[in-house]
Amino acid sequence: MTGAMLEHINITVSEPFRTASRLCDFFGWHIRWEGPAKYGGTTIHVGTEESYLAVFSAESQKEPESESYYTRGGLNHIGVVVEDLEAAEIRVRKAGYSPHSHADYEPGRRFYFNDEDGIEFEVVSYAEVPT
Repeated sequence: MTGAMLEHINITVSEPFRTASRLCDFFGWHIRWEGPAKYGGTTIHVGTEESYLAVFSAESQKEPESESYYTRGGLNHIGVVVEDLEAAEIRVRKAGYSPHSHADYEPGRRFYFNDEDGIEFEVVSYAEVPT
């Protein structure tokens, strides 16, 4: 290996099984592992063979802080690359989420959506940008 690669990110969610299932549906990921975790919680590793999101839920949780962009160490969004942006957006809308902030830019296109835990996802495609 000539450089470093990101293996995983661990995020706290209210319902890890729901979140993992939706991420599998949206992005074609699979559950790599699931089991008990610290603080009496549950963790599910969902992603690909190379990288994953660890979706964690403790036995008890606090309400999230306000705007993450003003919180030092806050999670602002998670970016996911897809081949077919339109197909991904259809799956996201079908699940009841509202995509926003669509943009075409060099070298790709993107949209964002927020899940019920307030986590923002950026979905991006680097396939050919329409002219």
